[in-house]
Amino acid sequence: MQLDSNILLIINPISGAIEKDGIVRTLNEAVKLQKLHIQSFVTSGQEDLVKLKKVLSKNEFQRIIVLGGDGTIKLAAEAITDQVIPLGILRGGSANGLANNLKIPTALDAQIEVALGDTIARLDRIRINDQFCLHISDLGINAELIKHYEASNIRGAFGYFLQSIPTLLSCDYPFEFEISLNGERFQKKGILLAIANAQKFGTGATINPKGAVNDGNFEVVIFKSLDIIEILKTLRDEVELPPEFAEYYSTTEARIRCKEPVPFQIDGEYQGSVTNIHATICDTPLSIAIPATT
Repeated sequence: MQLDSNILLIINPISGAIEKDGIVRTLNEAVKLQKLHIQSFVTSGQEDLVKLKKVLSKNEFQRIIVLGGDGTIKLAAEAITDQVIPLGILRGGSANGLANNLKIPTALDAQIEVALGDTIARLDRIRINDQFCLHISDLGINAELIKHYEASNIRGAFGYFLQSIPTLLSCDYPFEFEISLNGERFQKKGILLAIANAQKFGTGATINPKGAVNDGNFEVVIFKSLDIIEILKTLRDEVELPPEFAEYYSTTEARIRCKEPVPFQIDGEYQGSVTNIHATICDTPLSIAIPATT
């Protein structure tokens, strides 16, 4: 980045299971060495989007850096719909799904180098009802898991693990979906319907092996049954799921209707139960800092 640039650091203090103060200190040291100026915005869970837009309207920033998970990255993307400001990511979430898909390094020094670097890529934004999705949204059993996770006091991957069994016992699957896309309308049953911009969940499970975050499309993926063997296969780097287990549809727009309310999540944040979803690719992609070798 050029000297004398202004940076906005967005910090989610409760995301993930990591201490943020040390990360902020290390970032401040790197910024000081480059003679850059940094301003912090700490989320509170109370009108964060309104407050963040106000900060952005009063200042001119050349880069936004997010220290949080997928939900915090989503917040930043929603705040800059009318601005072109590159976004950098520091891993601060429980699963860091988007960071994993973009191959953001795990070492902090390398993350900071990428976040401040000049390699900028285009990332498709999906508008789902009145919100943005950058990574993966879904209806069904995974959203139910996130609901239980958010209600617990244990964060990180272990927190997700602890909630997996209660979710399987309580979730009322399979679900019925009416899907309209690419000029077709059809009915499907399944345990999960994903609207996927990326390939993998933050857990590393590959649910959309042919997906790309910058191809101008997203995939609707329907998982038909709770097949443990096939689910375990998704943890491999390269996986081809059989059509008996999962179906894929690539599109720029989709409508999903459910007879009964189904649990729904966007980028790792539970949104409640819904009966109608309208998803479409936005005209304006997000600019995001990625490793030079990605």
